[in-house]
Amino acid sequence: MTLRLGTRSSRLAMAQSETIAQTIRERHGVDVELVPIATLADSSSAKLRELAASQNGVFVATLREALVAGEVDFAVHSLKDIPTQGDERLNVAAIPVRADARDVLVARDGLTVMELPNGARIGTGSLRRASQLRALGRDFEIVEIRGNVETRMARVGDDLDAVVLAAAGLARLGLTDNATEVFDPLVMLPAPGQGALACECRAEDAETTRLLAKLDDSDTRAVVTAERTLLAVLEAGCSAPVGALAEIALGDDGDELWLRAFVGDASGAPSIRRSITGTTDQARELGDQLAREMLAEGASQIMASSSQEDAS
Repeated sequence: MTLRLGTRSSRLAMAQSETIAQTIRERHGVDVELVPIATLADSSSAKLRELAASQNGVFVATLREALVAGEVDFAVHSLKDIPTQGDERLNVAAIPVRADARDVLVARDGLTVMELPNGARIGTGSLRRASQLRALGRDFEIVEIRGNVETRMARVGDDLDAVVLAAAGLARLGLTDNATEVFDPLVMLPAPGQGALACECRAEDAETTRLLAKLDDSDTRAVVTAERTLLAVLEAGCSAPVGALAEIALGDDGDELWLRAFVGDASGAPSIRRSITGTTDQARELGDQLAREMLAEGASQIMASSSQEDAS
């Protein structure tokens, strides 16, 4: 038996898909063949927000269509790239143990963000990251960039002083030593679902569903459920200036889930930061409640303002 695993063709996507493939081979004795598939996001140089507006789930849409068409048996996605709206044709059968969810700085001369001079040029294509960087009040120049991890890092020391990247991406490429700072979530909340992978198959494929389900991690599924529920209730897409991180800790009455969230403005104007705690089996309810509290405080208006700023 050989399973065909659909993956984006970037080095990072191939690396994280190979990790899943190797786990299946070693633990379950099933051969897995990687099938690289080009997506719109891989071939376009447009801004992420423009791509997101043109196609829902721009990083995963082509893979999902190949899956539905039977060209592959399952696909591995970065969970943060999957739209929060469900697709009845498909099933996220496994969310394996999450990697480091945090963001990192890769800066010239080994500098941290607070050691960079005022006016330093920092590259990122993320409104979420840009908003939180501007909130530091350091007069940084935020430069819109896209491209794979290596391409972005290569600009540091050339036309950029630093770039902000996901810790998980660097780790999966063996490039962690290039990070000059790992951001504390109090400074930089990650994207909902960042660092987690999703193994998706056709809903009707019971055999593949059963196999993939063996890779599922219940704690990871609980925390990302809280984060993504918040994103869905906010009606924010993957490119919105929204950060969220849920963590599980041992409390007096058992495991507790702590969810922190951020909604910001691209200009660095006042943002909303809130948190909530509960139990792991309340993950969906906690995400819903925190999102509604933030909406009551004007989260929709802040996100709308950010979109208008970006468009101008």
